[in-house]
Amino acid sequence: MKPPYEITPDILQKISSISEKLGEVKAYYPGKPLPGLRKQNRIRTIHATLQIEGNSLTREQVSALIDSKRVAGSQKEIREVQNATDVYEALKTYRSTSQQDFLAAHKRMMSGLVQIPGRYRSISAGIMHGSRMAHIAPPASNVATLMNELFKYLKLSGDHALIKSCVFHYELEFIHPFEDGNGRMGRLWQTVLMLAEYPVFEFLPFETLIRQNQDSYYKALAISDQQGNSTAFIHFMLQVINDSLEGFLATNRHPLGAEERLEYFNSLGSQAFSRKDYMKIFKNISPATASRDLIKGVESGLLEKTGEKNRTLYKWQKP
Repeated sequence: MKPPYEITPDILQKISSISEKLGEVKAYYPGKPLPGLRKQNRIRTIHATLQIEGNSLTREQVSALIDSKRVAGSQKEIREVQNATDVYEALKTYRSTSQQDFLAAHKRMMSGLVQIPGRYRSISAGIMHGSRMAHIAPPASNVATLMNELFKYLKLSGDHALIKSCVFHYELEFIHPFEDGNGRMGRLWQTVLMLAEYPVFEFLPFETLIRQNQDSYYKALAISDQQGNSTAFIHFMLQVINDSLEGFLATNRHPLGAEERLEYFNSLGSQAFSRKDYMKIFKNISPATASRDLIKGVESGLLEKTGEKNRTLYKWQKP
C-alpha cells in the first residue's frame, strides 16, 4: 500500500528549485567535485547525524577518528563514530531498494551499541521528548510487515525520487523498527535513495542543516503524525535539500579548468570526437574555449588531431 501524502503546490515548487540546482551542479561538476570534498562532507555528515543523537564529540575529534587517530572520549561515542565511518565509507555499495542491505547497514551502524544489531525490534517502542511521550510506535508484531510494504513502495512506485526518499525517511521514523538507531538510519537511507538517482548527494551534508534546524525536524515529524501523512515532513526535508544545494553552490561554484575538463572527458571513454561532441558535455563553455582546450590537449600530447575545419576529429593518444 502506498504511504499517504499530498502533493502540494509548494512541494512542486521545491522540486523544481532542487532540479534547477542539480542541473547547475552538473554543469560545474560533470565529473567528481573538488579533491577533499568527499572527506569534508563525510566528517560533517557523521558529526551532525550523531550530534542529533546526543554524541558530544567535536568535529575535530570526529575528523581525527576518521583518520584512525586516538581521541579522548567515552568508548560508546567513539564506537558510534567508528561505526558510522564504516557505514558511510560503504555508502555507494548499498542498493537503495534492498531490505537486506538496509539491515546490513544497521548491523554495521549499531554493532557493539545494541544487543542484536541488524534485526527488527521484538519489544514495544516509543519516542520521548523530555518527559512527554511524543510517539507510540506500531506493535513489534507489525514491524516486519510494515517494513516489507515500505520497501515494496520503493521498488514499485513511480513517485519522484526526492519524494520517495522523504516518504521513506518519515515512514521509518513512524514505524521505529529498531530498538535504537532509527534516526541515524532514516537520515542514512534517505541519502542512499537520493544518491541512487543523483550522485552529487555523496557530497551534500544535509544532515548538518537538519542538526541546525533540529526543533523544526522534530516538529515536522510530529505534524505528520498528527495529520496521518508525511506531507509536512516532505515540505521540511525538501527545503533542507534545497538549502543544502544552495550552500554547496555558493561555497564550491567555480568553472573547471581546461585540464580538469580534458581529464573528465577522457574518463568517459570517447573514441574519435569533434569539438561539438566535447561541447555537448561542457554546455557552459564557448566554442573558442572548447577549441583552446583541445589545442592544449594536442600540444601536451594527450590528443591526436586529424582532419580540418568542420571535419576535425580528436583521438586520445595511448599512454
